[in-house]
Amino acid sequence: MAQAYSPGLTVTKSIVLRKDRILPLKGNVLVKKGDKVNADTLVAETRLPGKVVPFNLANKLGVQPNMVNQFIKVKAGDEIQKGQMIAETKGFFGLFKTAIKSPIDGEIESISKITGQMLLREPRIPVQIKAFIDGIVIDVVENEGVVIENKSAYVQGIFGIAGETTGEIKVLAKDATDIATPEQVDDSCKGKLIVTGAMATLDLINKAIKVGANGIITGGIDDRDLKKLLGYNIGVAITGHEKIGITIVCTEGFGEIKMANTTFNLLKDFEGKKASMHGKTQIRAGVMRPEIIIPIPFDEKELVAEEATMATLEIGSNIRIIRQPNFGEIGKITALPESLTKVESETMVRILEAELNNGKKIVIPRANVEVIED
Repeated sequence: MAQAYSPGLTVTKSIVLRKDRILPLKGNVLVKKGDKVNADTLVAETRLPGKVVPFNLANKLGVQPNMVNQFIKVKAGDEIQKGQMIAETKGFFGLFKTAIKSPIDGEIESISKITGQMLLREPRIPVQIKAFIDGIVIDVVENEGVVIENKSAYVQGIFGIAGETTGEIKVLAKDATDIATPEQVDDSCKGKLIVTGAMATLDLINKAIKVGANGIITGGIDDRDLKKLLGYNIGVAITGHEKIGITIVCTEGFGEIKMANTTFNLLKDFEGKKASMHGKTQIRAGVMRPEIIIPIPFDEKELVAEEATMATLEIGSNIRIIRQPNFGEIGKITALPESLTKVESETMVRILEAELNNGKKIVIPRANVEVIED
């Protein structure tokens, strides 16, 4: 039988991870190869250019553009402060001078002798990159960033919102089918990554934000609640940049969906342990999945990252259904017939046979599943 490949979500208690931590433009790297870092360690920093502010200096001085150089007190590249004198006319016999002061803090971008226009630039915006995960710096990209490697328990989600965060895992749900209530979210959840079971309701999310929880890990979320939370439909955009005060990772999908037992049990096993997570999601080209990363102790000799491969559909593989009907259900492949089969849409496709965790046996197109890699 020829091998069949499928998109896959990784859920495992032990994996070697490698993360690139790269600045948006060149700056300073603050660590060196071989350094041990934790999630909050600053590894690189730079400053983004500030907003450009046009300033008609010739007009302010009341002179011709080609005369500006006679009166200017600064030059391109100089840092300036709001209220600082940047130009002054000589006046008559030292009297009736016109003094021009800077309207902003920042720097002089350029001065034109032709137009008499000065371009000011607001203060540069500091950008700092943290390690995000505990681990070891295995490579330094000069003036750009680093590559960090570690050994972790690892969960990939289906969908998420908001950026990177860290905290201890706190499990609120009794089991994978349970749904935590807003009443369970209290001050003990502050700074934590809370596991809510099969769903996170809007009331629970708002309570979690109020008490200062850092993240929510849930089986599903109602898309109507998501719209109320964000104020807009999420569509197919790349997520991860939302500013809502908390990071959310859905491990299964939309609506009330039982969290996979493998995922729930892993999170339960690591309750109280520090983890890193983000909600960055991109479904189309350059697929990006939200992640939950729980560092575990390791010997440096163990850090030998293997090249990533596509997940393989095999008899016995754990799968998740990613289309209706049975969306979100978990099962195991029982057969992989080679011949093409006509489906409801009248197209001929390759199918697989599977038994779901609830005991139901199904026949489904291979394109309608993804492998859960353990």
